[in-house]
Formats: sequence, C-alpha cells, structure tokens
Amino acid sequence: MNGYGQRQYRHTQVTTTDKGRLIVLLYEGAIRFLHQARECAEAGDVAGKCNYINRALDIIAELNQSLNMNEGGELSTNLRRLYLFWSEHLIQAKIKKDTKQIDEVIQMLSSLNDAWSTVASQPEAQDAVPKTDGQNVRAQITV
Repeated sequence: MNGYGQRQYRHTQVTTTDKGRLIVLLYEGAIRFLHQARECAEAGDVAGKCNYINRALDIIAELNQSLNMNEGGELSTNLRRLYLFWSEHLIQAKIKKDTKQIDEVIQMLSSLNDAWSTVASQPEAQDAVPKTDGQNVRAQITV
C-alpha cells in the first residue's frame, strides 16, 4: 500500500510540473539510480548494478528522445551529444568492474542538474529550456 501511495504522489508531481522542473526530476532520478548502481557494484551485486544502470539509461534515453532538434538549436545538439556520451560511458560501466565511469557520469549529471535547478527556479529563464514533447517524457517516468 505504501508503494502505491508513493507512485501516485510521484505521478501527480510529474504530471503537474513545468518542463524545467521535470528535467530536474529526471536528472535526480538518474543520479539516484547511479548511486544505487555504485552501491551494488561495491557489494558485488552485478545484477543489481546492471538493473540500476539500465534504469538510469532509460531516463537518459528519454531525455535524448524528448529533445526537439528543430527548435532547440545548439543547446539541443550539445545535450544530445552529452546524453550519448553518458550512455556509452554507462554501457562500459555495466561491462567493467570499475565504478569510475559511474562516478564520472554522476559528477556530470550533478553539475548539469545544478544548472537545470537554477533555470527551473527562474520563470523568466523557462524559454532556455529545450523544446520537448512533455507528454512523452511524463509518460516514461518510473522513478
């Protein structure tokens, strides 16, 4: 019952938020999953590590797919490159026992999340948020 309530709360939070805050929520989810993946890796839980990396990869793929390359300009192009870089890094992290790639992606995600948090907190800066198909992003969140 408790899990159901948490899922409903998260669903309501995601479906009623603006796109800047939604991006922050997605980044926070990916960061959380990668911390869990790192913990699993340290504990020798390979299946758990791969599961949490896959969940972070799902978020990154959704962020990538939601970019509007026609209207997003250089920002969308750079974000796409970054999302692809993170994905490649995390795929390598699934293969290797070293957690260095996970740590590097967490660090980059955290830095960019700080920037998104600033943008999301300033209504006048919402125009800087890349154009996305918010409905698709909201439908895919399972954090």
